[in-house]
Amino acid sequence: MTDSTKPWPTELRLSKDKKQLTVSFDSGESHEYAAEYLRVCSPSAEVQGHSPSQRKTVPGKRDVGIMKIEPVGNYAVRIHFDDLHNSGIFSWDYFIKLAGERETLWGGYLKELEEKGLSRDR
Repeated sequence: MTDSTKPWPTELRLSKDKKQLTVSFDSGESHEYAAEYLRVCSPSAEVQGHSPSQRKTVPGKRDVGIMKIEPVGNYAVRIHFDDLHNSGIFSWDYFIKLAGERETLWGGYLKELEEKGLSRDR
């Protein structure tokens, strides 16, 4: 896909309870992202590490909310979560990846929690 054919965001809408972010694109697609999903899949080095072996499983984020969203250039946003995590830069491409790979990413996260004896609540 070239830059001119990649979906471009037309709206970011945060739910009133600050637990859900909806991103709409000029392609007509719209995706809803739970704050918990965005937090545990944050593209930050703090979560992803600098290699796959350094990636961290982040427990206890079931009730995390989004405090603020700020633009980063014209290619991304920084999401400020109410647990004070804010180092992830969410590009438009990353939002598309999160939507397209939701089952795999979320399922993998839940499996990792179970394997490590962790919980979404603590």
